[in-house]
Amino acid sequence: MKINSHNEWDKLLEVIVGSAQGSHAVTTWARPDPIPPKILEEALRLNHLSHPQWLIEEIAEDLQGLADTLASFGVKVHRPKIHDIGKMFATPFWQSTGNDVYNVRDLHLVVGNMVIESPSYLRSRYFESLAFYDIWYEYFEEGFKWVCGPRPRIDRPVSEPYYRDESQRKLTEEDIRYQNLTGGRLEKLHRLNENEIVFEAANTLRLGHDLLYLVSSSGNYKSAKWLQTVLGTDYRVHTTEDIYRSSHIDSTVLALRPGLVMLNSARVNQDNCPRIFEKWHKIWFEDVAPTPQTELDFQKTVRDPLAKQLEAMGFETNLNDMASPWVGMNFLSIDPHTVLVDERQIALMKVLEKHQIMPVPVRMRHMHTQSGGIHCTTLDTVRESKLERYFD
Repeated sequence: MKINSHNEWDKLLEVIVGSAQGSHAVTTWARPDPIPPKILEEALRLNHLSHPQWLIEEIAEDLQGLADTLASFGVKVHRPKIHDIGKMFATPFWQSTGNDVYNVRDLHLVVGNMVIESPSYLRSRYFESLAFYDIWYEYFEEGFKWVCGPRPRIDRPVSEPYYRDESQRKLTEEDIRYQNLTGGRLEKLHRLNENEIVFEAANTLRLGHDLLYLVSSSGNYKSAKWLQTVLGTDYRVHTTEDIYRSSHIDSTVLALRPGLVMLNSARVNQDNCPRIFEKWHKIWFEDVAPTPQTELDFQKTVRDPLAKQLEAMGFETNLNDMASPWVGMNFLSIDPHTVLVDERQIALMKVLEKHQIMPVPVRMRHMHTQSGGIHCTTLDTVRESKLERYFD
C-alpha cells in the first residue's frame, strides 16, 4: 500500500511498532576531545547494567503483545531493523551511544503521503532513523515523498534550564499532582533555544489540513517555521506553548475524531486551550493510574545510581529521566470508535466508553522507564482516510 495518514483516528491499516532489541542507556560525551580509554570502558560497562536481560525480555514481550493486538484487528505491522545501538559514534563535535528504537513516533511525522524525519535535539538520536530505512524503501516502490530535516550540529548548548535556580522553584498544581503519582519525584524542566532547527515529530498533532505543534523542551519555533515551509500552503501549522512545559504533545492533547478532543486537565484549561478547538467537544481528564511501584523501585535502585556514576565521569545520560505519569493517557486509535489503552488505566477506559469508544487494554509494563506509551511506540503509516479540513 501507499503511505497515507492524515489524522489520528481514521481506520488503521498499517503501522510500525518499536523494538526492545539492543536497548542501552544514553552515554554522551558532549565535547570534541577524545574519551580516555579506561573511562570509556567503564562507562560502557555501566551502560550495559542499565538494561538487564530480564528487562529487555519484558519490554520485547509487551511490544510483541501490542503488535499481535494490532494484527488481530487486521492491521499490517512492520518492525524496525535494529543496528548496534550501544556502539559509540562521533561527529566533529561530540561522541555518543544510541538509546533504543522503542519510541518510533518520536522522529517521524507522516503527513498524507509524506514522511518527515525530524532532527532531534538529543545527540543520542542522531542515527536512530536508520533503523526504519528498510521499511521506507519497501514503501518507496509505491512512491511517497521522503523529507529529512537539516542535520543539526549540536556543537553548543541547545537548551537551558526552565528554572535558573531549581531550589527556588515554586511548585505548580501540576507539579504537586506529578509528585503524588510518582512517589515524590519531580521532573527537571528545560527549554530549547532557537540556534538550530531541532524538534521531535511527537510534538505534532495531525488534524487533516491543520497541524498543532507544541513548542516544548523537544521542539522550538524555528522548527515550526521550517515545517510550514516543507508542508506548503496546503497545510497550516499552529503553534502552542502554554499548555505544557515538557516534551511531546500526545499525553496532553489527543484527538479522537472530528469534533472530539481529550485534554489533560492537569495542564490544559479553558484559558490556555489551543484556540483551534474552540468549537470542539472537550473531554477533560487527568485521573491516570500512579506510576507502578516496580518502575519506581527500578529507577531508584538501578537507573538513578548509574546516572550519578556516569555524570561524575563527565557523560550525559538519560538514566535520570522517566516518562510523566500522564503517559498513561497515551493511546492509539484503530478507528474513531476503537482505541488501544494501557491496561492499568481503568478510569480512562470508563471515560472513553461514555463517549461510545471501545478501549482495548494492552500491557505496557515499562512505559515509564522507557519514556513512551502506546502512541509513542507506534507509527501509523497507512490509514483509510483522505485529506479534509476540520477548522474554519
